[in-house]
Amino acid sequence: MRGDEDACADFLAGLASGRAALEFAIGAGRVALPLSRRGVRVDGIELSQSMVDVLRTRPGGAELDVRVGDMATTSMDRRYGLVYLVYNTIFNILTQDGQVECFENAARHLDHDGAFVIEAAVPSAWLPIHSYTRPERVEADAVTLDVCSYDPATQVLDENHVRIAADGIRFAPIACRLAWPSELDLMARIAGLELVERWGGWQRQPYTGNDAHVSIYAKA
Repeated sequence: MRGDEDACADFLAGLASGRAALEFAIGAGRVALPLSRRGVRVDGIELSQSMVDVLRTRPGGAELDVRVGDMATTSMDRRYGLVYLVYNTIFNILTQDGQVECFENAARHLDHDGAFVIEAAVPSAWLPIHSYTRPERVEADAVTLDVCSYDPATQVLDENHVRIAADGIRFAPIACRLAWPSELDLMARIAGLELVERWGGWQRQPYTGNDAHVSIYAKA
């Protein structure tokens, strides 16, 4: 999760063991840059050109090999000792088939003894009910509400951060498809991978099933 970049980079650098790493959804380099400073070559795939542009402005960002494209289908035309996808980004793919394709693309990029790492929340920690409105931030002259609707058939969560203030109302909608760890494990099996470790965070806390998980997959 955000704020744990150093612990995340230490964890990933240990798995890479001096080999190159590939980040799916590299973004502006929140994890890739501290990982590269630990001596790991980091390449990336990123859907948003504007995020890549921001990455290029940051120290070390111009040296990373990044391709703009869909992480479920884009190829880097080489293999890596480590492929990783952090901060719930697997949920940005809005269909089960698309999430399976992401696992398959990770498997295609892995060395025979490489590792694919996913960080994600456990959906039950997010979903007390199928729809809700709750205050996210309350200020003297504004309030921000988190308004959500969840479809259990598709597992898609539609969320809107609504800011109501004297100068008007602003909407920030997002959508994601939630997947439980057991479903991710099955996607891995479809892609020819298997779960080898699961932790509750980047410092290898025990996994409790109540919050988030860091899962490591390898070729079966």
